[in-house]
Amino acid sequence: MSELILIRGLPGSGKSTFARSMVKRFLAAGLSYDHIETDMFFQYLDEYKFDTSKLKEAHLWAQDWCRAELQVGDSVVVSNTFTRIWEMQPYLDMAKEFKAKVTVLTCEGQYGNVHGVPEEKIQEMKRRWEPYV
Repeated sequence: MSELILIRGLPGSGKSTFARSMVKRFLAAGLSYDHIETDMFFQYLDEYKFDTSKLKEAHLWAQDWCRAELQVGDSVVVSNTFTRIWEMQPYLDMAKEFKAKVTVLTCEGQYGNVHGVPEEKIQEMKRRWEPYV
């Protein structure tokens, strides 16, 4: 059975680092998990080029990649902010469709964000945060 792990948290909370460490631990245990996050869409070699006008396209890209992996029975770790439940819903729907086990984890660290998200934007995201139960 495939598994979908969703890692959510504000910018700088440690989502990407945690996701990468999980994938490494799974690999060491002989398990294969792909790591997907929307930010990967904006990564060009060693340079991160965020473009707000392409954010919707980036989310669809990540969802399509996840769908393709789950469709063939692979397991996936997706790390994104997911401040609201509806942002996770496409992934939750995929997991249901492909009968994948779902785990939702929240990162709450404060490590400083590497993408230069302004503090006022982070505070806005914090205000709209919806708990997942």
